[in-house]
Amino acid sequence: MAACGVRQALVRAGRRPPRGVTVRRLNARDARALTRLPPAMGWIHRTWGGPDSLARSGYAWAVFHGDRIAAVACTYFLGTAYEDVACVTVPDPRLQYLALDCVNALCSDIAARGHTPIWTCSTSNRPGLLLAWTAGFRPEREYAHYAVGAPVPAGRLSAS
Repeated sequence: MAACGVRQALVRAGRRPPRGVTVRRLNARDARALTRLPPAMGWIHRTWGGPDSLARSGYAWAVFHGDRIAAVACTYFLGTAYEDVACVTVPDPRLQYLALDCVNALCSDIAARGHTPIWTCSTSNRPGLLLAWTAGFRPEREYAHYAVGAPVPAGRLSAS
């Protein structure tokens, strides 16, 4: 699979969200809202060990439309200097462009921690690449991922 690694060139100034929309950091009370995301979007919290862990992590922001989540952006991989950004949005055309607000809030938070936000996604992920570009990320390199064998079972830290 080809992937594109990008680094954020600038943090875009936020715009005022529409009425009834709130952009904020997730907290422990938001775990239930994460569980109501469509099943295909569950990967966003699975890497953190589930909705409760992501909500409590301090590394996730969400756009709420009323009491429901419209978009979630979080640190997907946390390094010593870089944080890889991941984002999902509910498939609702009325709520488009809200993911950008969520990504911008997360990137500002990452910068405040003294880290650099980065974005990695498949070159075939056009919506992801467009969101990254709009948020100020610029391509740095393109590379290929290769995998062999069976995936490592959950809970196992290293292969023997």
